[in-house]
Amino acid sequence: MRFASLVLVAAALLANPLASPAAAQTGGNAISATTPSRTISLTISLGTATPGGGFPLYGNAFAQAMNAADPSLTIAPRNTRGSNENIPLLEKGELDLALVAGEPAYEAFAGIGRAPVRLKILTAIYSNPGMFVVRADSPYRTIRDLVGQPVAFGAKGSGLPILARYVLDGLGLKQDEDFKAIYLDRAGDGPAMVEDGRVAALWGAGIGWPGFAAVASSASGARFIAPSAEEMTRIRAKHTFLKPLLVPAGSYPKQSEPIASLGSWSFVLTREDLPDDVAYRLAKTLHGVEATFCKQLAQACETTASNTVAAAPRPELIHPGVMKYFREIGVMK
Repeated sequence: MRFASLVLVAAALLANPLASPAAAQTGGNAISATTPSRTISLTISLGTATPGGGFPLYGNAFAQAMNAADPSLTIAPRNTRGSNENIPLLEKGELDLALVAGEPAYEAFAGIGRAPVRLKILTAIYSNPGMFVVRADSPYRTIRDLVGQPVAFGAKGSGLPILARYVLDGLGLKQDEDFKAIYLDRAGDGPAMVEDGRVAALWGAGIGWPGFAAVASSASGARFIAPSAEEMTRIRAKHTFLKPLLVPAGSYPKQSEPIASLGSWSFVLTREDLPDDVAYRLAKTLHGVEATFCKQLAQACETTASNTVAAAPRPELIHPGVMKYFREIGVMK
């Protein structure tokens, strides 16, 4: 398929003298460059996750903001099974961009359980403080209270169960042995399971995460359970890549106090061979509309150039085209 696509592109280049030699068919979408005479349209595939979770919500808003800012740009979101599917799809060139949670990204970059990936960071998107949500009238108030109970740990293939595994491991707990672990086919199924009692708790992460918002908005209301200060110290002693994060008061309905927890940053990753000029154009478009994107979606307020520089595990993991733009605007030397 790849060879056939390249042959078709070669024919198109011969037929169109304005087309750039950099044009290629990748990720199932047309990637074109800028010519001296005009900007050629650019179509980019973006992998998200299963419906009802935070990644599709963010991915659709990302596409809308980017497409509105540059009419010659088309970001095309695509539902997937989440981070663990997005990474191999990027490696195979079947996606141009994809949303990937912090823990799968950490393992992929570090080569934990696999060879290290050669993917690149386009942007950090938002922080993911992890915690449980239970019904407000439930008897559960600590993580230990949930031991032995049915708990929905997120969608299969998403990054949420991986974050939970690290947090619980830091406390000497095993996700699949100390809990009746449930993994969802659709991220959006979790809140109803909390409401009707099929699970004692739902694990999730982030500020404005749809699953938490749904439980907090339900008739029963919500209580959030995060690691205590002592538990966070224990967890970070074993898993230092997890960072202390804060869920501000008012992030969810009737949440009157801030919640301290641990987590990491999620990213938009690119396939390894995304051209530098394309990555530069995407970064320039995205960070040129930071304020507009923030107004459109609360989670997007954390999608900034400075947060990307701070959140990247190593500077060299940021795409060279993005780095060029960051140097131009002064957030990277």
